[in-house]
Parts: sequence; C-alpha cells; structure tokens
Amino acid sequence: MTDQFWKRKSLAELSTEEWESLCDGCALCCMHKLEDEDTGEVYYTDIACRLLDIDTCRCTNYAERTRHIADCLVLSLDNPDAFQWLPASCAYRRRANGQELPAWHPLVSGDPESVHEAGISMRGRAVPEEDGQQWSVLQQLGKRDELP
Repeated sequence: MTDQFWKRKSLAELSTEEWESLCDGCALCCMHKLEDEDTGEVYYTDIACRLLDIDTCRCTNYAERTRHIADCLVLSLDNPDAFQWLPASCAYRRRANGQELPAWHPLVSGDPESVHEAGISMRGRAVPEEDGQQWSVLQQLGKRDELP
C-alpha cells in the first residue's frame, strides 16, 4: 500500500474506511475470553463467537452483530476501555499505544492472507461455539506485546 495513513494519522483522524481496514482479520477478538476473578487476568479460548466464519476469520453479520451478540466488542474512541480486551498484536491497540504495525499486517504486506500465513489468526484453530464442549486456553491477553 502506498498511502500509509496509519503512520500519519491518529485513530481519531481515520475515516470509517481507514478505521475498518486496520482490522487484520485475525479473529482473536471474536474468541470467547475468560477472566480470572481473583487476579483480573484475561485469557483467550479457542471458542469462536457463533457469528464468526472460522474459515475466513470474518463476522458473518458484522453490520448487525451487536443485535445478536449482546457482549460483542465494539471499538470506538468513545470507549477506550475496550482496547484492553484486544490482543497485543491488534492494530487498534498497537496504534492506540503508539506502536507500528507488524510486517505481517495486511496493510503493510499488501496481502490479506499474510495474517494467516504468519500464524497470527485463528484460522485452523478456532472451534465453533456450538462445538465448544472441548476447548482450550490459547494465551493470556497482552502476552504478545513484544511482537515485531
């Protein structure tokens, strides 16, 4: 991509199209999470939201997802606390923290498959919600802060 808008604009300055393009399609935000009530630590599971297409790592009803999923994470600058629920690899969280996008991000690589090829996405690892009797914890939230 020739126009690296994410380097010259703050999140608040992004157009709707630019904002949406920051999503790398990893689908980690669409995984069910567990919070340790004693420590407040958050862990990602491999159980996908029922609206997630686990093959494409995209929401099947993005425009109306909040009508169907009450606790769907909606990102906005008006709700900065939502960013804490995002993985450290997430472009929204990284840009909010002044970090660059990694080389595997589709905006940087120019290839929408790069997030999957780098092993960042949930493709091939997500379990459909209705099959979620067998699940596992994938990672603790924020443990990938040292990503390139």
